[in-house]
Amino acid sequence: MDLAYTPEEEEFRARLRGWLAGVLPALGPKPSPDDWPGRRAYDLGWQRTLYDAGYAGLHWPVDAGGRGATPTQHLIYLEETERAGAPYVGANFVGLLHAGPTVASEGNPEQRARWLPPVLRGEEVWCQGFSEPDAGSDLAALRTRAHRDGDDYVVSGSKIWTSHAEVADWCELLVRTDPAAPRHRGITWLAMPMDAPGITVRPLRTLAGSTEFAEVFLDEVRVPVANRVGAENDGWRVTMVTLSYERGTAFVGEVVACRRVLDDIAREARKNGRWDDAVLRRRLGRLNAEFRALWRLTQWNVSEAQGTGGVPGVGGSVFKLSYSHARQELFDTAAEVLGPEALDLDREWTLDRLSSLSYTIAAGTSQIQRNIVAERILGLPRGR
Repeated sequence: MDLAYTPEEEEFRARLRGWLAGVLPALGPKPSPDDWPGRRAYDLGWQRTLYDAGYAGLHWPVDAGGRGATPTQHLIYLEETERAGAPYVGANFVGLLHAGPTVASEGNPEQRARWLPPVLRGEEVWCQGFSEPDAGSDLAALRTRAHRDGDDYVVSGSKIWTSHAEVADWCELLVRTDPAAPRHRGITWLAMPMDAPGITVRPLRTLAGSTEFAEVFLDEVRVPVANRVGAENDGWRVTMVTLSYERGTAFVGEVVACRRVLDDIAREARKNGRWDDAVLRRRLGRLNAEFRALWRLTQWNVSEAQGTGGVPGVGGSVFKLSYSHARQELFDTAAEVLGPEALDLDREWTLDRLSSLSYTIAAGTSQIQRNIVAERILGLPRGR
C-alpha cells in the first residue's frame, strides 16, 4: 500500500476543498434533533447536492451508479468533508454505507436498477431489521418468520434497535424461511417496503434522549419474492457481506471526526488549565497514536477491499473492536477535561460521550468481534 499522494490525488483534494468552500455556507441550519421529518429532508437534500456535483457514491462501482473512485480518493473525500464540517450521511447511513453496497454486490440487475439510484440521489432512506429482542448479540438466533405464499413472503415477528425506522422507505430485513434448518442456515435477506400493511414502528428513547432507534413489529407483512437478495435460505452469507461493510468501512468518516475532536480537547485543556496534568497529556498522546493507527488500518482495509472486489474483509472486525473502545476513551477524556461541565447536556461532547457507550454494542458487540478475530484471523479453535 502506497501511503503517499499522487499529483492527481492532490488535485482531486483541491477541487473538492474548493467545492466545499463554495457550497457549505449556503446550507441552512440543521433541524432540531427531535424533528425527524426535518432531519430526513435535510440529510437527503445534502445527498442530492452531492449527487448533482458528482460526489455521491464516490467509491461505488461505476456500474452501480458511483464514480469508481480509488480507495485513496475515497479517504481524501472523507478527510475533507469532515474537516470542512460538511453534514454526515445522517438518516441515510444504512442505505449509503451497507444496504446499498450489499445490493451492489449481491443484487440482480433489476434490484440494482431499482434501489441504488434513489439512494444516491437522496430520494429514499433505508433502515436495518437485523437485531431482535430475544436474540441479543446472537444474530443467528433470530426468530422472525417468513413463509412463501405465491409471489410473496408473509413475515411475522419483531426487530429492535432499528435506526431511523420512522422515516425509512425500505428495510434490509433478515427472516427465517426454514425453521428446521441449522441456525446459520434457513435465513433469507429481504428488502421490505416500510409502507407495507402490518408494520408498526415504536420509537425508543436513548440514554441521550434521542429517538433514532425503534422497535418494529411485523404482523403478516407481505414482501414480494422479487425483493429477496440472494437465494432463499442463503441470507447468512449475504448478511456477512452487509456486516463486512458495516464494520469495515461504515465508521471510516468517524475516525477523521475523532481526530478533530482530540485536537479540540487538547485545545480546551490548554485553555482551562488542565494541560498541566502530565497524566492527562500522556493520555491524549496515546489517543493521538491510537487514532493515527486506526486511520492507517482504515487505509489498509479500504485498499484490501478494492483488491478483493470491493467487499471488506475480516480486518474490519479488528478496526471495529479497536475503534469502539478508543471512541469511548476519547469522550471519557473529554469529560475529564470539562470537569463538572461534563454533566451539562448542552455542553459540547456530553451527548457524544453518552452515545459512545453504545459503540461496543452497535454493529456487533466487542465480544463477537473478539471471537471473529480469534477464529478467522488468528486461527484459534472455536470456544465451547
